[in-house]
Parts: sequence; C-alpha cells; structure tokens
Amino acid sequence: MRWIRFSTAGKTGYGILEGERIRAVDGDPFDGYAPNGREFTLDAVKIEIPVVPRTFYCAGMNYVTHIREMAAKGAVTPDIPKRAEIGYRANNALIAHGESVMIPADATEQVHYEGELVVVIGKRAKHLSEADALSCVLGYTIGNDVSERSWQRADRTFWRSKNTDTFKPMGPWIETDFDLDKAYTTVRVDGEVKSRFRTGDMLFGIATFISAMTQYLTLWPGDVIWMGTDGTSPDLRSGQTVDVTIDGIGTLSNRFVKETA
Repeated sequence: MRWIRFSTAGKTGYGILEGERIRAVDGDPFDGYAPNGREFTLDAVKIEIPVVPRTFYCAGMNYVTHIREMAAKGAVTPDIPKRAEIGYRANNALIAHGESVMIPADATEQVHYEGELVVVIGKRAKHLSEADALSCVLGYTIGNDVSERSWQRADRTFWRSKNTDTFKPMGPWIETDFDLDKAYTTVRVDGEVKSRFRTGDMLFGIATFISAMTQYLTLWPGDVIWMGTDGTSPDLRSGQTVDVTIDGIGTLSNRFVKETA
C-alpha cells in the first residue's frame, strides 16, 4: 500500500495511491482512517511531505564505502563506527517532492546530495529486541540529505550544514510493502546516473538501530529515521535536478536553486 499526503483546494490530507489515482481518506495511517469516497488523479494535486515527524532521526556513517570515500577526500583514516548511533535533524529543513532546494547565497560550491532510505514509524515503541524491531514500522519513503560541506567542516555542530531550510527533501509517499533485499538506490543529476548502490548494504541494519534506540528513548507514530547513504556526491550547481530512486518505492525529485544576495 502507498500512503500519500497531498493538498487540493486548500486542504491537506491522506490518501491511498493506486497507480495514478488517489483514494482520499478521513484520518491518517497512524491513528486510523476511513475512505471518504473522494478520488483524485495524481497530477491534479500537490504532493506534500509524507509525514511531519514528531522527531526526525538520522543514522550517520552507515555505509562503509561512503565512510571510506569521505575519508579519502579529507585525507584522513576512515573511522568505521563500532555500534549503531543516532543523530537528529530539524523539521524546518523538510520539503516535498517537486519543491526546490534553496542554496543560500553565501554557500560555497560544495553542496552535495545524499540519497537515503527513510523508515517511517507507525506505532509507539520502547524496549524492542532486534527480532521484534520491525513491528513498529509503518513503511518507507525516500530522503535527500543535502549538505554544505565547507560549513560541515567549519561549524562545531551541523546546525546550518545539514539543517538549512529546504535541505531535507522527503517523499514522495510511504510504501508499506517494501523488499529491502531487492532494492537499489540510484541517484541521477539532470538524468545522468551518479551513484547506485544496494540499499540494504548498511553497516548496521534497520532492526539494529530501532532496537538500540528504543532501549533509551520512545519512538512515536510519525517519527522518521533516515538510514544513511553510500558513495559520494559531485558539487551541485544551481539549476540542476537531483532524482533519488529506490526500487519498490519510487523517485524523489528536487531542483537546486542558488539564492541571490
């Protein structure tokens, strides 16, 4: 099942996407829903971010190739994590499929994409074992973790390098029937493939992260966990479009635009 959050006629709600048609519902996939008889075509609505998370989590450095390539760029020894550790991002940075990533006027040319699988939590979870960890997952969507690398190196936190407005495209919908073992993540810039990797080639898997997290904190319906990326990105230029495709989910597409001073 594909859950889509969309706007039409000034109202935002959820629907079930079947091909190019949306069957609208009252309610949502987290607290309960019922079909309301309204239907829309996909091209007649505005796609919104699939969920506004209560908490926005991210798994950094979770693909070994990415760790090694980033270390090589910085001429340092790769530091492979020994355990699953989680970070946070800011909701203000979230934008939907089709919206523009706005590059601040004072940003350098070192603006990069990171195509990521996003886990969407469907129910409250605490003290889960790895065997039971996936029981709290509603489904999966796609994220593009945009970074300004010079700021990332210069600042003592990631407050602007990762959390600038529009730096976290997410969508286009939530897929509940997803086979991680068969999925590849492919990133294209202006239609040209720049990166492709097995989505499941994570250093620590989804169940490992969820189990570790729920020993210390409570996951709530609507929370999201971004699972990291593999490979590295070229420097992105204003006017370019980045498409992140994950097999079995879809494609998240966003144009990058440099703000003028």
